Amino acid sequence: MPGGRLTQQDRQQIALGLADGLAYAEIARGLDRPTSTITREVMRNGGPTAYRADLAHRATERRTHRRSPAAPQGSQAPAQPYGRDAEAVREYEETLTTVFMQSGLPKMMARVLGCIYTTDAGSITTSELVQRLKVSPASISKAITFLESQDLVRRQRDEGRRERYVVDDDLWYQSSIASARANDQLVETARQGVAILGPGTPAATRLENTARFLDFVTESLLRAAEQAREVLHSKAEAPEPTDQ
Repeated sequence: MPGGRLTQQDRQQIALGLADGLAYAEIARGLDRPTSTITREVMRNGGPTAYRADLAHRATERRTHRRSPAAPQGSQAPAQPYGRDAEAVREYEETLTTVFMQSGLPKMMARVLGCIYTTDAGSITTSELVQRLKVSPASISKAITFLESQDLVRRQRDEGRRERYVVDDDLWYQSSIASARANDQLVETARQGVAILGPGTPAATRLENTARFLDFVTESLLRAAEQAREVLHSKAEAPEPTDQ
């Protein structure tokens, strides 16, 4: 039923949909499920090119069997603030991690970033990440180093001099700027090829069109990032309305 666990028949339908080249959203509509459920199911079981219904079903049964005995001993999802459903939060973290993986992040980096984004503080320490993700400090360090190199997290010290890893609105701005600037070298290299291959030749025309396209995209992205940043900052700085 919608909202319950996926059945073996559901997984066979997913496999058929993938074989037919259907998008996750279209497969989800056919099963009356959220798109996030299908996305998580496929990515957890080999991805769109390696998904097999029978293998996915057996793997899920094994995971369920391993979790079941431990549940009564206090390994339930931790209590959540603001009256949130702890299980819903856990599933959402898995979905967010999957989306980050689809965008190109390795699994551990995606898990760490998803974990930070779902904290109300927007920051977290190594020990907190180790406790939440059940991985080694070395794995966290490697993931943070990578995320920092991509301008997706930043480090700061709290009052106790502990190092915290932070995500905030300005990081998306910085990441967008870095992404746009990364096109500059490709544009320059493409135009070098135009001179070498001879202006007007088919290969040179292809490279020139690439350079022009990336120039346009970069300029548009930089302008949009600046405008979005101004809007966010102006909203944050707007004074609270007062009662007359």
